[in-house]
Amino acid sequence: MSQESIYGIVLLNKSSGASSNRALQQVKRLFQAKKAGHTGTLDPLACGMLPICLGEATKFSHFWLDADKRYEAVLQLGQTSSTGDAEGTLSEKKTIPVLDASAIEKLLSSFRGTISQIPPMYSALKHQGRPLYEWVRNGHVIERAARTITIHRLTLLDFTEDTIRLDVHCSKGTYIRTLAEDIGELLGCGAYLSSLYRISVSPFESSPMYTLTELIDLPQDKLLELVLPVSAALAHVPVKNVVISEAQALLQGKKLSCEAGVEQKGIYQLQTDTGQFIGIGEINDDGVLSAKRMLSSELVGLGRIA
Repeated sequence: MSQESIYGIVLLNKSSGASSNRALQQVKRLFQAKKAGHTGTLDPLACGMLPICLGEATKFSHFWLDADKRYEAVLQLGQTSSTGDAEGTLSEKKTIPVLDASAIEKLLSSFRGTISQIPPMYSALKHQGRPLYEWVRNGHVIERAARTITIHRLTLLDFTEDTIRLDVHCSKGTYIRTLAEDIGELLGCGAYLSSLYRISVSPFESSPMYTLTELIDLPQDKLLELVLPVSAALAHVPVKNVVISEAQALLQGKKLSCEAGVEQKGIYQLQTDTGQFIGIGEINDDGVLSAKRMLSSELVGLGRIA
């Protein structure tokens, strides 16, 4: 398995306590990939699905950064945290109201659908070129604009006198720590995120994921079988078939004319007539197809196409 040939997507089940970057580097070394990247940071406290792009799959990662995500979250009631989760400094305890399922359901209804959310200071969002977490660590709190997010589904799994466990299906950009804080504020007792498990990232809802230990225990030839093709992450992108001569032209940066009135403008997966993925293209208003992101000509020439 050479650095030049390995590319695709690995679904890592990240363990709690490891940073996303550390997990990424471990997987990169394990697969002997020349380069690697992930498609959505998980906080060190969080565990669960972390899609990792290997090799030339990193070229296409931004095409699924907008993917929906699903989490199982446990909220600890009665205290707030400086970071919104169990890693921060905790406040004094407050009295927790007596809860029942109907009261919690009524409260949760306020957070379903399209809502506004203010990102936390402890986040990687940037202000003047620096992540917000650097500002707050230096004693500066930056005013943040509210952002529109969507909570597609918010399901109460169970609760105790001081915890609430939720299943959250949400859009990109949703901070579950902030959701926990907002729920605690509405309850009047405060809350923070005590644990978070990412169940899935779209479109990999039905795909298995693997812990680092499971990956380490596999022989090299079995590891390769776990690498998903790039096209597996692009199910939402329509396919346009091209013949080999057209594929070669696109790889050389040339543009192609499409049949007027037949091809709609937009982004397309480009595949050869044998179903081999070669890249992403775009058809403009004039029916002209141009390459947006393509696999290298070396990979295409070798026939190593996902």
